[in-house]
Amino acid sequence: MDEVTQMDDMAQRWLFDPTVGKIAMVAVGFIVIVALVRLFQRAVISRHVHDVDMRYRARKLSSFVGYLLAMLFAATVFSAQFSKLTVAFGIAGAGIAFALQEVIMSAAGWVALVFGDFYKTGDRIQMAGVRGDVIDIGVFRTMVMECGEWVNGDLYNGRMVRITNSFVFKEPVYNYSDDFPFLWDEIAIPVRFGSDVQVVRDIIKGVAEEAVGDYVRYASESWKGVVDKYRIEDARVDPVITMSFDENWMVFTLRYVVDFKLRRTTKDKLFTGILRGFDASEGRVSIASSSTEINLTDVPALDIRFENGDTKS
Repeated sequence: MDEVTQMDDMAQRWLFDPTVGKIAMVAVGFIVIVALVRLFQRAVISRHVHDVDMRYRARKLSSFVGYLLAMLFAATVFSAQFSKLTVAFGIAGAGIAFALQEVIMSAAGWVALVFGDFYKTGDRIQMAGVRGDVIDIGVFRTMVMECGEWVNGDLYNGRMVRITNSFVFKEPVYNYSDDFPFLWDEIAIPVRFGSDVQVVRDIIKGVAEEAVGDYVRYASESWKGVVDKYRIEDARVDPVITMSFDENWMVFTLRYVVDFKLRRTTKDKLFTGILRGFDASEGRVSIASSSTEINLTDVPALDIRFENGDTKS
């Protein structure tokens, strides 16, 4: 009976302990807040916000507000106990800050991303040696759908990479699509000596106008905004053709602007159109190659002598 009495006393002390009651109150409050946030996301955001980017931002904001309310609720419930442990929390906080400095830097990086406009979801970036499209920005990590590696061009390879937000303070962040969602790209076409230079230029110019002509208009408008915002020269965005040559062939280089996600397909259009134009030039233009042509009629006859004195040519 003594053991039963002791267990009853212990149970009563736990049940009527103010701290235990506050812990239970905080747990119930957390459950209610999480349920309300999820209900709001499903009933309001998912049904009434149709834009993908706005829906993503609204969900992130509602989740952040839920976390903030939960922390404020817990602080309010335990406000009396917290005031008594100020010194202890100060000492413990210094140790925790040193041990979790990477986590704290990642959280600070998230704040910098929110207010510093480094990048946003949908942007193509290169950071910490990873290149790809930003698909999610968390408090501690940014998730990127990776491009490149074993896949040529700017195509997805299927890997999702999580990068700590602290890298925004450690390394450069390359943004392919922020204020100017276009890139300058080049292709080089080797042409044989003796080809009609003007015909080559006309063919390349015509193909470029057909393949990237639409980009020039939009890129020009976008670049004006960049010039107004930053201290930068008013660069040329229309296609430019230049020529150089060496002892082997002439090289025509086409420089053009292109959507940052369409570099590979645009190169395919350009090369295909230029090759067709060269084929239709009736021999006035031909592609150069490093292959060597040998005329067998000019090879001298070989005179082979055997040890027995016989000869064979």
